[in-house]
Amino acid sequence: MSMIFFACVVRVRDGLPLSASTDFYHTQDFLECRRRLKTLGLHLARYPGRGSAEGRDFSIHFSSSGDVACMAICSRQCPAAMAFCFLETLWWEFTASYDTTCIGLASRPYAFLEFDSVIQKIKWHFNYVSSSQMKSSLEKIQEELEFQPPVVLTLEDTDVANGMMNGHTPMHLEPAPNFRMEPVTALGILSLILNIMCAALNLIRGVHLAEHSLQDPRRPILLVGPNL
Repeated sequence: MSMIFFACVVRVRDGLPLSASTDFYHTQDFLECRRRLKTLGLHLARYPGRGSAEGRDFSIHFSSSGDVACMAICSRQCPAAMAFCFLETLWWEFTASYDTTCIGLASRPYAFLEFDSVIQKIKWHFNYVSSSQMKSSLEKIQEELEFQPPVVLTLEDTDVANGMMNGHTPMHLEPAPNFRMEPVTALGILSLILNIMCAALNLIRGVHLAEHSLQDPRRPILLVGPNL
């Protein structure tokens, strides 16, 4: 029974997919998981080396080191040790095939298309070879996971992280502070009276200017010039 359904290799700094296995699954849940895997791949630089995002029917596991991260969609029944053992094997195979310079210069998605067949072979091996044949490798990974557990996320966390990356910071609503009004001091009362008096004087002055303009609308203009 298949437990590893999909796997890919991505560049950590920007989430660029470098290679991926062939996708034979098209259920709604799986496609939604693929979308969230792509979103999570954009934020791998902020997480430690190993992590898992748990969903209802599927789980996303990732393992990163240096410039390269490997990610996989597995069934919920897939043991974590098996998933991370698969990802570690995939990481070693990829980094042995391509150097850091080649990975850093990749400018288009799935630039290492020829590695897809390698992913398929490794995925088939972990899906159909008995765990007893991989006992020593699984035990080693299990000890590492117990010593340093992977970060555990939910698939919803990937959307929150993507919203923050796009500038949509989650809002935390808090009750408004309750301010208590202080009594007005004598200096404040004096300042208020002076402001009212200044406003009244300006209003009176404006009324007088308006009356003067209405009474003498055409004031003669005196021209001063040289005596002839």
